Amino acid sequence: MTQKILYVRLPCNPIFPIGVVYIADHIHKLFPDIEQRIFDMGTVAPLDFGRSLENCIDEYQPTLLVFSWRDIQIYAPVGGRGGNPLQYAFEFYYAKNPLRKLHGALGGMRVTAAYYGELWRNMGLIKRGLKRAQKYNPQARTIIGGGAVSVFYEQLENKLPKGTIVSVGEGELLLEKLLRGENFQDERCYVVGETKPRENMIHEAPTPLEKTACDYDYIERMWPEFKYYLQENDFYIGVQTKRGCPHNCYYCIYTVVEGKQVRVNPADEVVAEMRQLYDRGIRNFWFTDAQFIPAKKYIPDAIELLQKIYDSGMNDIHWAAYIRADNLTPELCDLMVKTGMNYFEIGISSGSQELVRKMRMGYNLRVVLQNCRDLKNAGYDELVSVNYSFNVLDERIETIRQTIAYHRALEEIFGEDKVEPAIFFIGLQPHTHLEEYALENGILNSDYNPMSLMPWTAKKLLWNPEPLGSLFGEVCLQAWENNPNDFGREVMAILEQRFGRADLEEALNAPMKEASQPQLSSVS
Repeated sequence: MTQKILYVRLPCNPIFPIGVVYIADHIHKLFPDIEQRIFDMGTVAPLDFGRSLENCIDEYQPTLLVFSWRDIQIYAPVGGRGGNPLQYAFEFYYAKNPLRKLHGALGGMRVTAAYYGELWRNMGLIKRGLKRAQKYNPQARTIIGGGAVSVFYEQLENKLPKGTIVSVGEGELLLEKLLRGENFQDERCYVVGETKPRENMIHEAPTPLEKTACDYDYIERMWPEFKYYLQENDFYIGVQTKRGCPHNCYYCIYTVVEGKQVRVNPADEVVAEMRQLYDRGIRNFWFTDAQFIPAKKYIPDAIELLQKIYDSGMNDIHWAAYIRADNLTPELCDLMVKTGMNYFEIGISSGSQELVRKMRMGYNLRVVLQNCRDLKNAGYDELVSVNYSFNVLDERIETIRQTIAYHRALEEIFGEDKVEPAIFFIGLQPHTHLEEYALENGILNSDYNPMSLMPWTAKKLLWNPEPLGSLFGEVCLQAWENNPNDFGREVMAILEQRFGRADLEEALNAPMKEASQPQLSSVS
């Protein structure tokens, strides 16, 4: 039987589905006779999800359904799912005004209902799609992967149809082996009802894969919704220049999902891929790497890529990325500006060198400042988003004051209006060092459910431990009340008003003996 693969991207925000696109491209290059189609539910109205999926299956009659599930966990300082989940949680847990606490409780109930509704809906779509496909091809089967699945693959085991292949991390080689009729069990996967996920499977290293430029002529033919992302140049289109992250940050899941081995895509192939999108009118690109320059050894690769982009004549583009600013050089800074970088994110999490070390992030904050000065001197005059994760490890009044000092130093370099503080409270995720710490210290029970949004679990997973948890709750509530449209800057202003600002040198120095072992406060 000739295989017909239908990739179903489950409902989520309309972000360009780069993972599904790359898998379809990979399979087409190996098996050009296999039919493929992408059905992107990110472009479908919610009331039409089920009906549109069934209509697509009726028309296409696939033999293999590949579902991509992007999002599950919801702890973020942004709107969505019926409101701002972080704000509702803080109102419920920390507000002193009974009416505001009630507002948080009601909002939290809406968010919780939306969250569980999405879980049940997506499970229903997977089962409904498989049943519909088996109406035409009784042997049709299902693979499910994506970011959400890679993090919560153990919790999803009992919720999926028997025979479903659950893929963790990259899926190209798994799908390739399945299509060849080869044993695929050595890949990071398991089959529901037949095999069990191996212990620590997510920590297994993915197999390196040679990446070539995505063939967008083919993608455009097999993906009816492709042009949705080309309209009026509204979207940043994803392009991947490398996979993997070598770092060991205390709370981050990327390094295990993508693996610690960094695999750099050839610069000529990346530029060729961008050129195809450029010729279709795209001018905004997002480099989807975990980090665009993950370590100093990859600086030459970044320079080569940016130089080839510059030489290509695509001189009216803009691009953005997550960037470890400690790895910038004057040459890189110059190329970044010349090639059109107009936004980047720095995930330092804290402006205290002591806490950065305790979180195992590998940043030298003094070097970051100097490199940012080099970037400004190269002519960069665009937005910088700086991620701060307060109260993760050993936060104290002193370290709060140090973070304020560091943030003000960044503002002095780029301008206050150009530095946007993004305030996060970590959503504790499985397979991270932070989860390991919480389990070892009795903060979480070994049988806890990381997908639970019940209040008694959510308060522990939304990491904001005492003795400073209530303080941060109060500050955030005041910031939402004072200036909800500029929440991050308002948080910084309130913290500085209350606690002042440390000397910058204090923020940049961290005696090694103080940073040797994390000591977290207990969560009540």
